[in-house]
Amino acid sequence: MALKPITLQKLFAILSLSVIFTLVPSISSLDFNYPAVFNFGDSNSDTGGVVAGVAFPLGPPNGETYFLKPSGRFCNGRLIIDFLMNALDLPFLNPYLDSVGAPSFQKGCNFATGGSTILPASAAAVSPFSFGIQVAQFARFKARVLELITKDRKHEKFLPLEAYFEQGLYVFDIGQNDVDGAFYSKSEDQVLAFLPTILSEFETGIKRLYSEGARNFWIHNTGPLGCLPRIIATFGKNESKLDQLGCVDSHNRAARLFNTQLHDLCSKFLDHCPDANVTYVDIFSIKWNLISNFSTYGFKKPLASCCGYGGPPLNFDNRIACGVTKVLNGTTVTADPCNNTAEYINWDGNHYTEAANQFVTKQILTGNYSDTFLAIKKPLFTKFKSLSIYPNVIR
Repeated sequence: MALKPITLQKLFAILSLSVIFTLVPSISSLDFNYPAVFNFGDSNSDTGGVVAGVAFPLGPPNGETYFLKPSGRFCNGRLIIDFLMNALDLPFLNPYLDSVGAPSFQKGCNFATGGSTILPASAAAVSPFSFGIQVAQFARFKARVLELITKDRKHEKFLPLEAYFEQGLYVFDIGQNDVDGAFYSKSEDQVLAFLPTILSEFETGIKRLYSEGARNFWIHNTGPLGCLPRIIATFGKNESKLDQLGCVDSHNRAARLFNTQLHDLCSKFLDHCPDANVTYVDIFSIKWNLISNFSTYGFKKPLASCCGYGGPPLNFDNRIACGVTKVLNGTTVTADPCNNTAEYINWDGNHYTEAANQFVTKQILTGNYSDTFLAIKKPLFTKFKSLSIYPNVIR
């Protein structure tokens, strides 16, 4: 991905403000060390929000590989956000909506809920907790935390310190449901034209978080939607709609354009929020590489659902969800999990297996799929000794 060179005039203008905006191709040169994490998103990073919020019935075999029971995650085990928390040496994030079990929020809070969209949710939506609601929940969370710890410092055992709100990492993985859902009522051209509306709402949300003190933004783009078994089963019945991998072309084109526009938004964000540090993570390329070269990485099933019904090639049937038993065509059937989840990339037709999530996280942590836009004031130069200006960065 090539970026336009920084002109000498623009560089002098930036320096005159005592701020340098730097694009760094790797997180390895950064201090990847944050006291807390605040996560926003959909089912890709939901650790129990939609289960707690709307009592979504997410039962076995979800969670069986790592937690040995359902954990509120749409997965057989851990999600990318779980592996990232491990990398930060922080505990798994508790959902904001979960009031049972005395959850600790000292090291952060998870506002993500399965089914959430960037745009305001419709009355028929699985989750009413759209991005704007999640941001509003954060604002209330922060205000309540500051109120409680001001009254009694003992609450600091369970709640983040005031400084954590500025020093913490704000993680985002949302937008997939907006792009995906649009195809059920719009043509491909209409979906593509609709993307700026979605991203405008996202920009409004992260600007509000900036006004609330957020400074470190970690933004995942969306993955190859057209390679999900559910999308293939629904929109890929005509082989002319599929690419060489067997994925639905239209959905992947929309995902790529969404990601391009999201990258542009990230690069321009500092124009309005000059003290922000924004890292854009190319999840699409990581997952595309995994699906394209699955056997190289030890997987055997690139597109089939591990937990589903119907058998090859997709093992997915829209009528029956993972783990559910019901009567289809007069016969009682169950959408059972596969014998070896480590062989599969996809878990249930919509979400990735723990093995695939672990692979994706390892690739993220190499820094090879990240573009980081930094606003560094002069007093911070000693902390970031290895940073330099890259007029052109080509991955």
